[in-house]
Amino acid sequence: MPMFLLKNLPRYECLLEAAQQFPDLDPSACEAFLHVLRAGDEAFHGCDEYLAAHNLSQGRFTVLMLLMDKGCNGPHPSTPAGLADLAGVARATMTGLIDTLEKDGLVRREPDTVDRRMMSVKLTQRGKEVLRQVLPEHFQRMAALMRPLSVPERKMLVHLLSKIHVQAAAMKPDDGPEPALAALAEAKNSSS
Repeated sequence: MPMFLLKNLPRYECLLEAAQQFPDLDPSACEAFLHVLRAGDEAFHGCDEYLAAHNLSQGRFTVLMLLMDKGCNGPHPSTPAGLADLAGVARATMTGLIDTLEKDGLVRREPDTVDRRMMSVKLTQRGKEVLRQVLPEHFQRMAALMRPLSVPERKMLVHLLSKIHVQAAAMKPDDGPEPALAALAEAKNSSS
């Protein structure tokens, strides 16, 4: 199911008209925001459909990829708690993902080599085979999606989206309005 429900985005002129009624509406910011949401939703939906055709959800695929990562990003925990932290999900969610992957024979739990009280999660041979089947087309699909952009445009996109990511993290609602407003003011001051 799509996360972004607008099929057609409002024209810029409509945003300008809306700004007359809502002075806090910045038409160019709103237009950019809506395009980011729509592009992300379309990309996510395409990826989701492809993975579903291979009996994988985004969550299951993420666990397999984390287990496949041989520490390219530093030491890589393989405990359920460590995987939950890396994936940004609750430990109970990770336990459910691991349970279904284990039931399908894609991962196995075994005592941790360092702390026998802990369990480590390992890819099985079948899990590795599933990734070898899924990843080539997955990577081809990523490349096809980015094909309209030149390499410099891709680098600029990464740079711009990274700035949006930092700003979104600074505005998390659980921080309350005060820290979010302070972060906005700081970001505005540092860009001037």
